[in-house]
Amino acid sequence: MDVKQIPKLLSLSDFPVGFGGCRNDGTHFECCEYDMTVMDGQSGESIHRIADDFVRVRHHSLDDSSSDVLYHLQDVSVITDDQWTLRMLLSKIKEKKESITMSYARSCLVDAGIFANKAKDSVKLKDPFAGVCIKCAAYSLADAILCLNLKRPNPTHMMEIIRNMKTDKVNQKFSTIHQILGIERASTSLLSRMVKSTIGFSDMTENNGNSGIIQKKYEYFVANSLLSDCYFYLGYVNRNNVLKIRNQIHKNPEFIHVLKVGLDIESDLTVIDNQATMLMQSANEILGNMKTQP
Repeated sequence: MDVKQIPKLLSLSDFPVGFGGCRNDGTHFECCEYDMTVMDGQSGESIHRIADDFVRVRHHSLDDSSSDVLYHLQDVSVITDDQWTLRMLLSKIKEKKESITMSYARSCLVDAGIFANKAKDSVKLKDPFAGVCIKCAAYSLADAILCLNLKRPNPTHMMEIIRNMKTDKVNQKFSTIHQILGIERASTSLLSRMVKSTIGFSDMTENNGNSGIIQKKYEYFVANSLLSDCYFYLGYVNRNNVLKIRNQIHKNPEFIHVLKVGLDIESDLTVIDNQATMLMQSANEILGNMKTQP
């Protein structure tokens, strides 16, 4: 697909549009979508299908100052920008790249700590969402560690990136994350159940067509025997959708039924409590090291 034609095909040409993600940096799989950013003053994501390809459009405002948004804009290439407003924003982001990266890494570590603490509180209450919280904490810690390695968190490719990382004190925390996520459990039968629940939860929370991307990636991973990558990806997608409704999730207790399978959550509360302690220690240790760095 000609990326430059996408703004016209999707009627985005009136706004600054950028192209990012793995297709922009050449690390994509055949199943990967085209990742576009449009500065139209809106928020959220929309999914579009053009022929056999999916296009994810991230809607943002030029004055958005959140570290999450700014961090993910770092590697965007300009497609349309008649007034040079997007180019100027990207130039400012480049100047502050290090501080933006550290800010986003800290926010991920804080999220990891908050979810781990919620997991411990949920254990005391015998809340079934305890297992959901611990998985979310583990994924947030993984995001933080990738940021500290100057890598962009992308669930489709994160396992591949992690395998090739140098071994140091921070990166060794991935062994704890790997253990808590239960990646070694990945099997074709488990993944077939997980993807159905992941698609169901996506339709419940996003309802924007992302389920088509999920199905396509699941089929690619399984066909290429990338079972661990698929397990990580499906769990990460569920984590992202939990984040979108984190303040309302307990108002919808029926979500636990799809998340039990979609996140392959642990049911032993003692195990979850111990995992939460490990994650809190890991997050606090990394935060402490960041504060001592010049």
